Amino acid sequence: MPPQVQHSTSDLPHTSPSNTSSLTDLTSSEKATFEEYPKPYILKKCIALLLSCATTSRYKLRQVHAFSIRHGVALSSPDMGKHLIFTLVSLAGPMSYAQKIFSQIQNPNIFTWNTLIRGYAESENPSPAVGIHRQMLVDSVQPDTHTYPFLLKAIAKMIAVREGERVHCIAMKNGFESLVFVQNALVHFYGACGRAESALKLFEKMSEKKNLVAWNTLINGYAMNSRPNEALTLYREMGLEGVKPDGFTLVSLLTACAELGALALGGRAHVYMLKVGLDKNLHVANALLDFYAKCGKIREAERVFDEMEEKSVVSWTALIVGLAVNGFGERAIELFNKLEEEGLVPSEITFVGLLYACSHCGMVVKGFAYFERMKKEFGIVPKIEHYGCMVDLLSRAGLVKQAYEYIQKMPLPPNAVIWRTLLGACSIHGHLNLGELARDQLRILEPKHCGDYVLLSNLYASERRWGDAHKIRRTMLKEGVKKVPGHSLVELGNSIHEFVMGDKSHPQTEEIYAMLAEMTRLLILEGYVPHTVNVLADIEDEEKETALSYHSEKIAIAFMLINTPPRTPIRVVKNLRICADCHLAIKLVSKVFEREIVVRDRSRFHHFRDGTCSCRDYW
Repeated sequence: MPPQVQHSTSDLPHTSPSNTSSLTDLTSSEKATFEEYPKPYILKKCIALLLSCATTSRYKLRQVHAFSIRHGVALSSPDMGKHLIFTLVSLAGPMSYAQKIFSQIQNPNIFTWNTLIRGYAESENPSPAVGIHRQMLVDSVQPDTHTYPFLLKAIAKMIAVREGERVHCIAMKNGFESLVFVQNALVHFYGACGRAESALKLFEKMSEKKNLVAWNTLINGYAMNSRPNEALTLYREMGLEGVKPDGFTLVSLLTACAELGALALGGRAHVYMLKVGLDKNLHVANALLDFYAKCGKIREAERVFDEMEEKSVVSWTALIVGLAVNGFGERAIELFNKLEEEGLVPSEITFVGLLYACSHCGMVVKGFAYFERMKKEFGIVPKIEHYGCMVDLLSRAGLVKQAYEYIQKMPLPPNAVIWRTLLGACSIHGHLNLGELARDQLRILEPKHCGDYVLLSNLYASERRWGDAHKIRRTMLKEGVKKVPGHSLVELGNSIHEFVMGDKSHPQTEEIYAMLAEMTRLLILEGYVPHTVNVLADIEDEEKETALSYHSEKIAIAFMLINTPPRTPIRVVKNLRICADCHLAIKLVSKVFEREIVVRDRSRFHHFRDGTCSCRDYW
């Protein structure tokens, strides 16, 4: 028997004559036919009408269902129930309605079970698909080639690793693992759950020539799990295998390029899109817009947006966020106003971007006004991300005590990100007591996060409490917490070059360090004085200055200065927040060497030009 799931009968059509006879979408001859012919014929005609519903509306489906109930053919044949569920799923109808129909079918066939699983897999609540599969096995219904792709899609949405592994074992036991559809679904599942290596092993075991779906699934798994280098490597291998990319490939490729700041490769993808007409694809166009924004090419992002024939709220949101993180908060707000003029309804993510813009531009009053509008005018219940933006808004403005009071009054329990935001603000603005309090909360929520130790150590160093700073370092060693090394990426030609602090592994090391020395000499002539306050040890000033000179972003810039023509822009992607000394130094480098330098750090973009930064020293 099908699983007994409790659902309200309000989803089903009413069967009173007043509701079932008014089939306004049926012609008079069709209605007459129903009245004159026996049930088998009526059943056949109902099914034909259901098939037409797949391209019309849920309303007509309910009419046909009501009419079939009135004439006693609603579930007299499994075919009627099968087509009802199939049409509902095709129309993305309510799954409670589909489940109720399913529960009334006697001995549903495998197609019907699969359709119900598919419906849940494509819905916002995929979890019932697992229970349906288990009931299938209890009822001795044998899965077929379509069962596991649908089921694994649902499990991937749930990010239920153990359940997916269990289904993988069952698929192997039933002999389905070798089927290409199941293999692709398994690769997608492991990739979606952050198990990229497992996905790669399955991919490599595929005996048939890998199709485009398999390549896309694997590339997307690496791109979505912050493994952009591997994603780009796979993309190149795909090209060598003679497999041509499609829209899905390009979305993953642009995602990887955006994370790495690989502007040249992403630009070639843009050219390919134009060549094959994929620039009309909304998802690809949104990915391209996001790519340019995340590479600091905000003008190109705006150009892509302006040329889009169709724009979704996602398109508007991507550009609002892009403008915000690039330091153009006023333009982000102007774009939000245009979004409202177009009659579009902003999403909760749109407001995250809007509040981010206010936070990074110091617009405290305006930020709180938008927060209230979001709740009262648009009915959006604030999530932890929105509260995080508000804490960040106060913290960046130096209102650290107010930020702490705001956290205390939040209706949601503050997470580690919010406490870390407060700790970072204490480190910058010098609130030692609140910083220690924030660190105590972080030790409960995320005790092994290395960044928290570094922030508190910075705070002690700024207060010249070297003993406490050393104690933090010793605690890190004792607890086995390792600091994430800072690294900076730059793109030259077709290659991404990565540098770490004090890096001497590059073939051009000698030339790079000669340029570093020349940079320092010229900066001193411009009045540069190293900012050594937060160097985390009580050492001689000369040693501190040397340590600062070898930060990864400075090495990356020196490398680009000796390998690119004069006056051409330099773009750097850094995994950590840029330090105060590097920010000061790069401003002067942009002036002395007449270069535009764009640095994307962990939280925002810095556009350096002629000795100034787009952040206006507010970051």
